[in-house]
Amino acid sequence: MKIKTFKVERWMNEYEDDAVYNLGETCIDSMTIKELLELAGKDVEQYMIELADTRLSYSHIFGSPAFLQGVASMYEDLKPEQVIPTHGAIGANNQVITTLIGAEDNMVSVMPTYQQHYSIPESIGADVRLLQLTLEDDFLPNLDVLRSLIDENTKMITINNPNNPTGSWIPIDIMKEIVKIAESVDAYVLCDEVYRGISEDGSYMQSIVDLYDKGISVGSMSKVFSMAGLRMGWIATKSEEVLHQCHERRDYDTISCGVLDDKLAALALAHKEQIFARNRKILNTNRAILDEWVNETPEVRYLRPVAGTTALVYYDKDIPSYDLCVRLIKEKGVLFTPGECFEMEGAVRIGYAYDSKTLKEGLDKFTEFLREL
Repeated sequence: MKIKTFKVERWMNEYEDDAVYNLGETCIDSMTIKELLELAGKDVEQYMIELADTRLSYSHIFGSPAFLQGVASMYEDLKPEQVIPTHGAIGANNQVITTLIGAEDNMVSVMPTYQQHYSIPESIGADVRLLQLTLEDDFLPNLDVLRSLIDENTKMITINNPNNPTGSWIPIDIMKEIVKIAESVDAYVLCDEVYRGISEDGSYMQSIVDLYDKGISVGSMSKVFSMAGLRMGWIATKSEEVLHQCHERRDYDTISCGVLDDKLAALALAHKEQIFARNRKILNTNRAILDEWVNETPEVRYLRPVAGTTALVYYDKDIPSYDLCVRLIKEKGVLFTPGECFEMEGAVRIGYAYDSKTLKEGLDKFTEFLREL
């Protein structure tokens, strides 16, 4: 198998441990088990005593009923049996793409996005056609360009909503048009929705699964649930064909997820409103801090993120993003992710959902760095 280096993951692996101000982190400030139990109204000591009696077997191969029901509750009318647990969203994306895409297929992927969506099908030999998102289009898919990229052999359109790294959110009218375009060639729409769930105003965020029977949603407990350490993700779809094929594939690369991961994830899903209230406050507070900094810093510009936990910030210095980010962490201790990791030069990805103090101090250090260049 020949596959490109996964730029963003390689970057984080190499530099994350050196960060004083980690603004490369994309998860909302991580929760402890104790905090989860308290939010869920559990007696911590009693719960841990009961947890100690959990048998460490394979347990529910296809996911516990509580976990499946919890995931299904994230969608409008999804059934628990239309959910497949995976090892994180990264396992879900990999499973869907390697199951459905062959060397004879073509597919469309937005850019920028998580690299799995184009590098995995490229490694299979598929014809991957990139739909470039631009600042001028508010980082939303250009429907005319999308129409020009598809043909009768297009097997899948893959999008990322909310988008990583830009923080854009595709409005429902554009989503419906994407569905119509996919229907015209009978293509699947894979939507990486790992950042979906927490809107600014508390309203429901529609999923591709709500709109299209051949829509495939991927989610996880990592970003908006603050529980990346659980390594629990899922595939959600109403397509019986996708469910059958992914279950067949799953026997080779998953078997089952961890019994403790499943148990804690199910508890979190059952109390998602309490978790989302906690995390919405963090997001809205820190998004305002980021926006104020951008408005007060003439050396940078961006499209204000409206969803997710990341923003793509452009800078006005003539230096490649990778070189800038290496110097930034070595000289100031600030970790960003180079735009190069998303094939977007002259910009950096900032994760702003950690604690407010770290965000403020890290942004000030970046301002200082830019003015010293």
